[in-house]
Amino acid sequence: MTLAVPAQTATWTYVDGEWYEGNVAMLGPRSHAMWLASCVFDGARWFEGVAPDLDLHARRVNASAIALGLRPTMTPDEIVGLTWDGLKRFDGETAVYIRPMYWAEHGGYMGVPSDPASTRFCLCLYESPMISPSGFSITVSPFRRPTIETMPTDAKAGCLYPNNGRAILEAKMRGFDNALVLDMLGNVAETGSSNIFLVKDGHVMTPAPNGTFLSGITRARTIALLAGQGFQTSEKTLCIRDFLEADEIFSTGNHSKIVPVTRIEERNLQPGPVAKKARELYWDWAHSTAVA
Repeated sequence: MTLAVPAQTATWTYVDGEWYEGNVAMLGPRSHAMWLASCVFDGARWFEGVAPDLDLHARRVNASAIALGLRPTMTPDEIVGLTWDGLKRFDGETAVYIRPMYWAEHGGYMGVPSDPASTRFCLCLYESPMISPSGFSITVSPFRRPTIETMPTDAKAGCLYPNNGRAILEAKMRGFDNALVLDMLGNVAETGSSNIFLVKDGHVMTPAPNGTFLSGITRARTIALLAGQGFQTSEKTLCIRDFLEADEIFSTGNHSKIVPVTRIEERNLQPGPVAKKARELYWDWAHSTAVA
């Protein structure tokens, strides 16, 4: 009997001081993360020879660990160094997803909270092509983002993602690619997998961070790049109507960076010039960060 499930694509994982090829078995049925979800992760990207903002992703995974009551065991610089070491094991052509993770092996009081002293780390790298920037469709989800009082929304925690997953699955059942997810007050927060922007009369807007969704690294980079080119950019409270009446909509996220929305509910949209410009700016900036 094998204890490892085959990896879906070329995969290398660093754990306990060694690199292993494939989908390495690391959790047992008594591992705290297995049954009580005490795990955090982050996602960076390598593509076309660059890994933009890798240092920020490494810092954020440590901050997420602390927010969930875990104890980081690696410095951000160590995570960055390990990543570049691991990337040498790939063909240098296919885009790679970079996923550092922390989790608890044991529980504390009555087993419920994690025991920080049992925190473990792994770094998983795997081939994952970016989706085409041709665009995707969205609908408004019936599910809502939680608040900091109800879930650890200040961490990139695995326990938050089943809610995102059901939002996407419900949207797909109705013929859409993704979902526009609202906060508990009915304001737009994000999509099921990325941050969201709209453009109206040349003004670029994105939901203001309010503790209900992850204010992404690619999101912040996009705001800065557009502002640097003279675009008016604002973080503000936005409602469904704002998106329904937008001139263009696009999303930002680590997986595929900047991608336009081409349909919201029954309204079709063309990929807009601001999204195209943002993507061009991001690619130019990313390649300017190439490691010699």
